[in-house]
Amino acid sequence: MTVVPAQIQPAPGPFEEAWPGPEGRPSVATLAGAAGTGLVAALALVLNLPGLGWLLTGLTVAATAVVTAWAAGQRRARPAQLGWGAAALALLAAGVLRAEGWVFAYCVLGALLAGSLAVAGGRTVPGLARGMAAGPVAAIRALPWVRRGLAALRGRRGPAPSRIGRSVLVAAALVVVFGGLLASADPAFRTLLTSLSPDLHGTGPARAGFCFVVGTVIALGTAYLAARRPAFDALAPLPPARPVRRIEWAVPLVALDLLFLVFAIVQFTVYFDGQWAGTDYARYTRSGFFQLVAVTALTLVVLAVAVRVAPRQDAADRTLLRLLLGALAVLALVIVASALLRLGRYEQAYGWTRLRVLVGAVEVWLGLLFVLILGAGVRLRAGWLPRAVAGTAVAGLLLVALVSPDRFIADRNVDRYFRTGDIDVHYLSTLSADAVPALDRLPEPARSCALWQIAVDLKPDDWRSWNLGRAEARTILARHEVHC
Repeated sequence: MTVVPAQIQPAPGPFEEAWPGPEGRPSVATLAGAAGTGLVAALALVLNLPGLGWLLTGLTVAATAVVTAWAAGQRRARPAQLGWGAAALALLAAGVLRAEGWVFAYCVLGALLAGSLAVAGGRTVPGLARGMAAGPVAAIRALPWVRRGLAALRGRRGPAPSRIGRSVLVAAALVVVFGGLLASADPAFRTLLTSLSPDLHGTGPARAGFCFVVGTVIALGTAYLAARRPAFDALAPLPPARPVRRIEWAVPLVALDLLFLVFAIVQFTVYFDGQWAGTDYARYTRSGFFQLVAVTALTLVVLAVAVRVAPRQDAADRTLLRLLLGALAVLALVIVASALLRLGRYEQAYGWTRLRVLVGAVEVWLGLLFVLILGAGVRLRAGWLPRAVAGTAVAGLLLVALVSPDRFIADRNVDRYFRTGDIDVHYLSTLSADAVPALDRLPEPARSCALWQIAVDLKPDDWRSWNLGRAEARTILARHEVHC
């Protein structure tokens, strides 16, 4: 008689212990909520236009998550969950107010990441990273859970979960990512993909089917996380760095501090005197902006490495670390100020563009990070810092969307036109409908030439794509005809 040994199940690893997933099966309300989200997305989403449909879809995803959490016994949400959830909905609501599609694309991405943090959580740097990545992973991991729920609705026990569905989703994700990169690299390949791809921007069944599937999958992934919140922060932290002696970490920081100090002295000298080696002052201050942005970002990396490798066991090490890192953060703020001053000189010479507004906003955010680092360095405790960094990034993105970069660009360039008589009408005509109130201040024929292309692209909205910026633009354009 041959004895067949029982199959030995491998012990769950630390990641599985931190994220075991919900037990049992989804409730009928969860399944109905996910299907309802897909239906709302199919009816309300207009993929190529910011509008009301995006917010309605986000609200149904949030409702499905709340219903699932209540069914799982989680009746009280944590303040962080409420904050991240409110931020996600606020970013989608920006699409109701502003017409800039390029800004709203960032808002949608930010809403997905904030929504994932609302249900997955995360306080530490690794926990936040895993929490932001948990959304798409949950959509795949939810398949067996959903199959159990559907089998229960049919009144029979479901078969063993198959990996085919997950493989199909992974394959689809890989094709989308790599196909997009290859299409951007070769025009002929992009033309082929365009001819083979269904039209997702119209009102036909291809768009509705695509939106239904995507909306349902997002709702199911969110519900999977809401049913049993992962414990990503409980995972083992990063292994401790190799201890280094004081001279090993102090010498590089002292050298960088001295370099930044010399740079700061030069900046103060130049800006107060207005002269530097015979070079034209305006041209001098306009140069080097993007290099200074790179220096600011790299300084954050240096600070992170120094905090990780510098020992803090005795008081002398802690005091020296505070002094050197504090000096580096303060001097980095001088570099931020220098970069922003150079950006102002760019605007005076050439006017504002989307790239300059976006990079300027990022530079302001990096400056805010140095202020937060200075606050964390007082007690050398930064448990709150990762969430503050993520929170300020989301708040900054929301602020940029509410300010309306296109309207800001148009306003400043029109003001510059009245001062100097210089204006790039062709560039202004490529802005969104949010720029119409500012461009309407131009005298003819510059006004018509700046508004003509915007007026041609401005199509009527229905309830799905209703947007305040486009509605205001149509009202303004209806007052006067536009000819160029």
